Amino acid sequence: MNHASEGKHVLKVIKGLVRGNQICVLSTIAGDRPYCSLMRYSFNDECTEIYLVTHRNTTKYRNLLVNPQVSLLMDTRERGIISEVQALTIEGRYVPIDSKATQNDVCKRFIDQHPDLETFLNHPDAELMRIEIHSFLLLNGLQEAHHIRIKS
Repeated sequence: MNHASEGKHVLKVIKGLVRGNQICVLSTIAGDRPYCSLMRYSFNDECTEIYLVTHRNTTKYRNLLVNPQVSLLMDTRERGIISEVQALTIEGRYVPIDSKATQNDVCKRFIDQHPDLETFLNHPDAELMRIEIHSFLLLNGLQEAHHIRIKS
């Protein structure tokens, strides 16, 4: 397999992992203090954006307002042998959703994927968060790693 076709294959595997999960770990930071949150997520068709929802009075949301750089972790640990687990680290940036039409589209997408979160999404303090993906790091098992940069 040549480098270009290998890259396309890895990107296909990455998108499959994003589409095949519902939960991720969101890592934010404020000052010198990291903070992790277990989150449900949604995504756009191209898997170039991840959508999360939180309430505005949370540590994670306050951290994002100070430092929009984030890391997300998704994995397959519940699906197989631990030495064959895939782990996907996503580096990205929180970008507020300014357009009401986009907010409505993301909200609908989120409810379609997670109908049990509709009440949470419709809470007056709820905030939809868009994470613009900059890179993926896919680990297959213990030693095989693939890094793909999407955006600088």
